[in-house]
Amino acid sequence: MHAATQRPIALITGVGRRRSIGAGIALALAEDGWDVALGYWRPYDDRLDLDRGGDDPSEIAEECRALGAHVDLVPDDLADPEAPTRMMAAAGVRGPVTGLVMSHCESVDSAIMTTTLESWDRHFAVNARAVWLLIKAFAEQLPAPSAVGEAVGRIVALTSDHTAFNLPYGASKGALDRIVIASVHELADRGVRANVINPGPIDTGWMDDPIRESGTAATPAGRLGTPEDTANLVRFLLSERGSWINGQLLKSNGGFHA
Repeated sequence: MHAATQRPIALITGVGRRRSIGAGIALALAEDGWDVALGYWRPYDDRLDLDRGGDDPSEIAEECRALGAHVDLVPDDLADPEAPTRMMAAAGVRGPVTGLVMSHCESVDSAIMTTTLESWDRHFAVNARAVWLLIKAFAEQLPAPSAVGEAVGRIVALTSDHTAFNLPYGASKGALDRIVIASVHELADRGVRANVINPGPIDTGWMDDPIRESGTAATPAGRLGTPEDTANLVRFLLSERGSWINGQLLKSNGGFHA
């Protein structure tokens, strides 16, 4: 790390909207002393047309800066196989990136009979292939551990239980789980810790009233999750205190049962 850089650096993907889980994670890590690079892709947010402001990434960046973080905006289309390398390079101009949080996704509802080849391929490009390539780029730029067992780099990815009627999303998230768990074993000698979080139903602007009611009823904790709930677990996993949790798929969902 450059001498002038005192704070660790994390790349967080999926930070295109203020209500996103990624935004909650970015703010939590900034508060915990991380510098952050915020990945997003405006054409995807335009296509989904969910609740957002005029320039949410810039506003999120300003909130992180107010917490003392250096912030870089790194917009790119993760369907492009070259995007992960570009994003990691942009995030690491001031020193090695030692935290990788993947909260991005492609998510368009369709079923066995209605999914198109184009949609299937884009879901797997963004939700699975990009995860592999981001992890690869992350590992390549990490400094070598100074001792056996040292945690040099930490990875967290978000997954989902969705399957029926959300087929390409659910299938590609299943692939994500396997890729992240594999990295724990394949990158152990590089000091990597990696975990997957399933946050359950969180209203980031996509829910209507019936979905909110059914989600709340299916959650023993009595409420829906919030981006901050997921962010609290991410900030623990990226801390020294969370280093012994490794290779896990953690359900942080208030007891929700799909």
